[in-house]
Amino acid sequence: MAGSVTVAVVGAPGVAKELGKKGTFSDVTLFNEVRDGHATTLVEPTQFPEKVAPLLVALGMADRCLLVVSELSRPIAETIAIVELTELPTTLALGPAVGEAELARVLRGSRLASAERVPLDIPALRTSFDGWSAPVLEGPVEVPIDHSFPVKGVGTVALGVVRRGTLHAHERLRLWPTPGTIEVRSIQVHDIDRKQAECGERVGLALKEVEADELSRGQILAPEGALRAGAELVGGPLARCPYYRGDAGPGAQLHAAIGLQVVPASVSELSGTAVRVTCDRPVAYSVGRAVILLDLSVPTGPRVVGRSVLAEGPPVA
Repeated sequence: MAGSVTVAVVGAPGVAKELGKKGTFSDVTLFNEVRDGHATTLVEPTQFPEKVAPLLVALGMADRCLLVVSELSRPIAETIAIVELTELPTTLALGPAVGEAELARVLRGSRLASAERVPLDIPALRTSFDGWSAPVLEGPVEVPIDHSFPVKGVGTVALGVVRRGTLHAHERLRLWPTPGTIEVRSIQVHDIDRKQAECGERVGLALKEVEADELSRGQILAPEGALRAGAELVGGPLARCPYYRGDAGPGAQLHAAIGLQVVPASVSELSGTAVRVTCDRPVAYSVGRAVILLDLSVPTGPRVVGRSVLAEGPPVA
């Protein structure tokens, strides 16, 4: 494969389907495009803005973000607020109804103010994807699961992207955050059988020693000792979303988004010096990764409270 990249296409429903062929779908929908050996997977948060979690999942799956601004509306304002809190390289695709001056006012002071801007031109966007690629991260293999299901004659199948290292067929890995281990029986990359898959490639995995109903989105295949697992999360200072209008503080019931995991969490500390939350179940994470906090009860404005970088916390499994 000449290269692979996963792109979150957010801001305007329906654009992703013009850029690729429809594949797996749930609350997020995947579209695929392979040109001259370069594979692009496009992820659209299908159930956003009704639900905010699919937007976090789409961004968590991606190497890059294509933020489509065809009009300035409440959903696009919330999308911008959440994309701003991520570290994804972002390109803004502007529709003809959006003026540069108007957009500049909206983005003033944000990291997106200096993001690349291009016209909303479908053929040109397809061509630009050919120059995008996933970052190559060395180290123990890491594959977050985004979909899973049983397949007759095959068994349990999981879908995901190799986020770190190289994945090998017949490798034994822990299913984080559970204590269980599984064997990768076989690997497919875009329906082609492979003995291994490299960082950035989207894979379909036949797994041994686990049933499909034991898998859930956000679980991560990685070696023992590569990650941490626990319900208590401790982070550094909260980078608060400037447009959040709620009053979340100690005792609040929020949701924590870590990678593809979006789980209910109760707050014990939420300040400019530290964040401490307890999730309703164990999650998989590593020190230095971000947690984004969501307030689904806020009546107006973005449902995102802010972002914190996870630090050393209590002993974990």
